[in-house]
Order: sequence, then structure tokens, then C-alpha cells
Amino acid sequence: MAAGYHKVSDLPALIPVFPLDGALLLPGSQLPLRIFEPRYLNMIDDAMSGARLLGMIQTRSGGDRARPSLADVGCAGRVTAYAETGDGCYMITLTGICRFGVGEELGALTPYRQLRPDFERFAADLSDDESEIPFDRSGFLAVLRRYLDHKGLAVEWDAARQAPAGALINSLAMGLPLDPPEKQALLEATDLVERGRVLATLLEIDAAADDDEPPPLQ
Repeated sequence: MAAGYHKVSDLPALIPVFPLDGALLLPGSQLPLRIFEPRYLNMIDDAMSGARLLGMIQTRSGGDRARPSLADVGCAGRVTAYAETGDGCYMITLTGICRFGVGEELGALTPYRQLRPDFERFAADLSDDESEIPFDRSGFLAVLRRYLDHKGLAVEWDAARQAPAGALINSLAMGLPLDPPEKQALLEATDLVERGRVLATLLEIDAAADDDEPPPLQ
């Protein structure tokens, strides 16, 4: 259960949002960030003086460069680690609390964007941990190995074999170099079981795409 948040009504009705393509935050997982833009330094200052919650979200096509359209779903996280650096940046860690649908966005009251999140459809994110789920670990690890071999990447295999299923799926979903639309699909998966299926499918597709690439010209 998300610490301090037992039901949707415990969550704030208004949150600041940090649009960042390629960054994925999932409930119960941690995302380290380096904050350096003045508007987002302001956002962290305000968050730290309040509920310490902010929403991570990707963008989609539409809008303008300064204010791109937001994806339909993001994830709210709580600042659980915070440090200032000598060059005026903040190093923070966000712990994912609950996903949200994008509701009404407020006008430009602050340098950063704020919206009224719709947490209700993702209320299950606040329930007990689902780290132990039906999971074909051997089949999944075989797909993962093929993907990593094609990408020239590696993981700690002992940890991958022993980690709880939910922790393994979420850490790979957040950490692997997947495209923003792929990250969004993982975020929007109904639950951990579906997220595991989506992730395995994406890894299979990416590995197969590598196989189809023509050899380099000599």
C-alpha cells in the first residue's frame, strides 16, 4: 500500500506536472531525477513545502513547442529523497504513488504546469503490493536475453531470477531504452500481469526488428 495514501480521496485535487518524454514512473517504483530548469526548480520548491507530490507525464503530438499536448495518463510520485548540488541543481528521487488520467489543466498561474488529476480509474494502484503474480519467468527471461543480446546490453541475471515478479517487470519497464510510445503503453497497462505481457511483446518486436535490419554496406 502506498505510504500515507489509502484511498483516492487522500490524494491532492491539484498537482504540478513535469512533462518528460522517455521517463517512466510506475507505482511503487523509484525514479531519480536531476532538476536544473528554473521553472522546475520552482516546482520542486513548491512541492517540498506542500504534499511533495508531482506528476510525471509524457507528451503527445499537438500543442506548441513551449506547451506540448500531454499524454492521456501519467503517474504521481512523492519526493522521497532530495539534495542540492553545488551548481544550483536538485537531485531528487520520486517514489511512484498512483497513476492518473489528465483532467482539467489550470491556466498559467505558475511557471510550471498544473492540472486536476483523475486518480479514480487507477485506485487499485493504492492497494496491497502485487509483486507476486502469475508469471512465466523462464519464458520471460529467454525473451529478455534475446533482446539484450541484440542491443548489446546486460543485466544482473541472478537478481533477475530471484526478484519478485512485479519488481522485475517494473524495473525493466522503467530502465530499458524503449521508445516513448512503448513506455506509455507500459504505463497504461491495466495491471502488472498485463504490463508483463506488454513488455515481453515489445522486447520480442524490438529483437525481431534488429534481425530484419540489412547488413552494413562494405
